[in-house]
Amino acid sequence: MSFLSDQFAKLAPQFEKGGPLERWYPLYEATDSFLFHSNRITRVAPHIRDAVDYKRIMIIVIFSLIPCVIMALWNTGYQANSGLEQLGISSPGGWRGDIMALVGCDPSSMLSNFLHGALYFLPIYLVTVIVGSVWEVLFNIIRGHEMSEAFLVTSLLFPLTLPPTVPLWQVALGISFGVIFAKEVFGGVGRNFMNPALASRAFIFFAYPARMSGDKVWTAVDGFTGATPIGMVAGSEPGQAMATLDYSWGQAFIGSIPGSMGETSTLACLFAVVLLLVTGVASWRIMLSMVLGGLFMATVFYVVPGAENPLREIPPHWHLVMGGFAFGLTFMATDPVSAAQTRLGMWIYGGFIGVLAIAIRVANPAYPEGVMLAILLGNILAPLLDYFVVQANIKRRIMRHG
Repeated sequence: MSFLSDQFAKLAPQFEKGGPLERWYPLYEATDSFLFHSNRITRVAPHIRDAVDYKRIMIIVIFSLIPCVIMALWNTGYQANSGLEQLGISSPGGWRGDIMALVGCDPSSMLSNFLHGALYFLPIYLVTVIVGSVWEVLFNIIRGHEMSEAFLVTSLLFPLTLPPTVPLWQVALGISFGVIFAKEVFGGVGRNFMNPALASRAFIFFAYPARMSGDKVWTAVDGFTGATPIGMVAGSEPGQAMATLDYSWGQAFIGSIPGSMGETSTLACLFAVVLLLVTGVASWRIMLSMVLGGLFMATVFYVVPGAENPLREIPPHWHLVMGGFAFGLTFMATDPVSAAQTRLGMWIYGGFIGVLAIAIRVANPAYPEGVMLAILLGNILAPLLDYFVVQANIKRRIMRHG
């Protein structure tokens, strides 16, 4: 590797300012930074040594996503194989059927589930990486900016929030919208006011709702319908909400239920929470306040009499393992760029998202998954929260010191 690093160092003058390949410096820098190290070096005193830099933070987040990716592969395949078994079909058909013929479509087979899930997840992921990277490179070349590892996180988060049946052309449109309109038009990395992956998902949801909701999108088998736990409760009769569930709390916690590919497993998110908190990458204040806010709102709906709405019958602890609450809490709400930065602001920000997510989920049966909207609204509110917290601190200091 040292030989390759030396060769890259010799090529550097060709791409630096004034060199013949100056325009293509972002591509050179991205390759060099990905393979070796960051080119950002502090050259003047004082020097502060720290083992954690931006690149390492992004790598930690990627590692924390691995359990969710593993569950996405397994559960997507498990739901598909289970659907085929219930329909009495031995193969999904098409090119996927030709590949699955090698191992069979057995929901009790770990290999079969992983392989079948990969046949849906990997094409979505590859389209996200290719299309998103093209936009990133294009904007960085035009502006002369360096490439950032941040897109590696976005490109992994976005597919995990999608159902396995989403068309690939919609994936391309979604990531294009998120990268361009939620990130690049505001200046690029570090200047996006909302999470790009979540903005991408919101675009697809509102532009093509039939592909992002309903009972047919969560299991990748034609002609098979499988409602998520929230969908089951929302469609039940008042007084019979929890009795209609085909899944236990333990199944919902582990993630062996229909849903977005990487959002179903609270257990996988819990592994990520431990890693992100131990390394100091994510804010425990935001996580804790979001949980408390969600439990508070869920308890209010559960114990306070109201309209006949089956979603009000969901026990508070069930809300933590339903939908994208755990995934949004772990990876989206804690985004260091779009989240609140002040300590008090973090408490208010997380609590606001938790309360609003459950409020939208329960109060609007037509839209029983409010985590996405709650986090996006929280992103918009975060700068205002920080502003008022800072202004309050300034006034308090002025009064204290006269």
